[in-house]
Amino acid sequence: MRPISRRRALQLGGVGLAATVLGGCAPPTPGRLRFDPTVGEALTEPPVLRSSSGVLQVRLEATEARVPLAGGDATTLAFNGGLPGPTLHVQPGDRLEIDLVNRLAEPTNLHVHGLHVSPQGNGDNTFVVVEPGATFGYEHQLPADHPPGVYWYHPHHHGLVADQIFGGLYGAILVGDPTPVPVTRERLLVVSDISLDDDGQVLPPSPMAQMMGREGELVLVNGQATPSMQAASGERERWRIINACTARYLRLRLDGQQLQLLGVDSGRSVTPQDVDELVLATGNRADLLVTTVAGTSELRTLPYDRGGMGMMTGMPGMRDGTPGPGVGEPLALATLEVTGSPAPPLAPVPTRPSPRDLRTETVTARRELTFAMGMGGPGGMSFTIDGKQFDPDRIDQTVRPGAVEEWTLVNTSPMDHPMHLHVWPMQLLDTAETPTWRDVVDIPARSTVRVRIAFDDYTGRTVYHCHILDHEDRGMMGVLNTA
Repeated sequence: MRPISRRRALQLGGVGLAATVLGGCAPPTPGRLRFDPTVGEALTEPPVLRSSSGVLQVRLEATEARVPLAGGDATTLAFNGGLPGPTLHVQPGDRLEIDLVNRLAEPTNLHVHGLHVSPQGNGDNTFVVVEPGATFGYEHQLPADHPPGVYWYHPHHHGLVADQIFGGLYGAILVGDPTPVPVTRERLLVVSDISLDDDGQVLPPSPMAQMMGREGELVLVNGQATPSMQAASGERERWRIINACTARYLRLRLDGQQLQLLGVDSGRSVTPQDVDELVLATGNRADLLVTTVAGTSELRTLPYDRGGMGMMTGMPGMRDGTPGPGVGEPLALATLEVTGSPAPPLAPVPTRPSPRDLRTETVTARRELTFAMGMGGPGGMSFTIDGKQFDPDRIDQTVRPGAVEEWTLVNTSPMDHPMHLHVWPMQLLDTAETPTWRDVVDIPARSTVRVRIAFDDYTGRTVYHCHILDHEDRGMMGVLNTA
């Protein structure tokens, strides 16, 4: 999909909602973009902060920073001046203590996405507000049996979530494996997107981009444009991939290489699964093994149609006749150059315990949640769950501790909505025989998905929401209380 200029988007603004449907984050005037999406520098990774003696103490400063980006310099938001922020490496049973220092001109807070930790008090508490100039101390005690894998952290102050993540506030959390996976090398790939003007300032989204879910003009890996990687033939690498985009889905391919999936989010397979491509909705993470084959391969994200506004008809290539975001040319994310003679084979990957299967357990309650879009609300569209927009003072669902519930997630809208539940992962039903666990579950347009959830260990208030973060900020979020 060809982007339109910021000036053209403003010209179209008075024509009406349907006429601006191609708007994303308004880009600079064509031909004047100083930032090169094909720079190709060697991949770098954020600094890693590791726990010691069962504790990791971290100070994260949310600031505005001038950072090198895509061949230029940009003014973005950043944790500790980096894009992404530092990687937090912990083990099951560790205590993670984070002092969040707000150097921004607006409120913020911090969500540890996917971690199974308490939502109360100084835990993964979405309702905490850290005002400008203030510091808040988060304390997360991981269970001794916490699933290993790749997680991430980002702000979650309602109304500002999309702006702050799109601006650059995100970082990885790695939970180590009790039994190490034998690999030649480990890599972290944090994929994000951003739009910049000619001076390197983050461009605000148009009203239509907020309704569709903004997708940036530059797609970055670890804050870099199409970085390059080197490897020897026959190596087994472990790639941990995070989709930190605010709305973009990643349909990933690495043609020419041998790929095996260890798991997505906190879900793990008993043995690695051979894959050709992998779709990550915004917020999803993948733990991938890459066995290298000589040659040059390109990590790409292919077009993925996540739907449209459903206002126009009869145009080809559009769901409901409306051009959806993510429908365009494949995008190169990074390159991998593999040379040399094959390396000696490594030890086999150890098998993992079979995942818990809630299909064999007694369901104590069933619920149906409906994700919908309609006319009205800010900008002309409303985003609701069960006909209601988010209210932090209202409890939408009350769950008994220890319950095993089945939720039917209904999407009546013409766009996909990836649903994220804080604290507790969800087991997908209607899937293959192997139990499939996610903490972000895609609900395709005009479809229904069933999940089961075991509300173990914790009580307190938390939230569930659409992880198209502009939709969340516009009200597609509910409050769950386990009590």
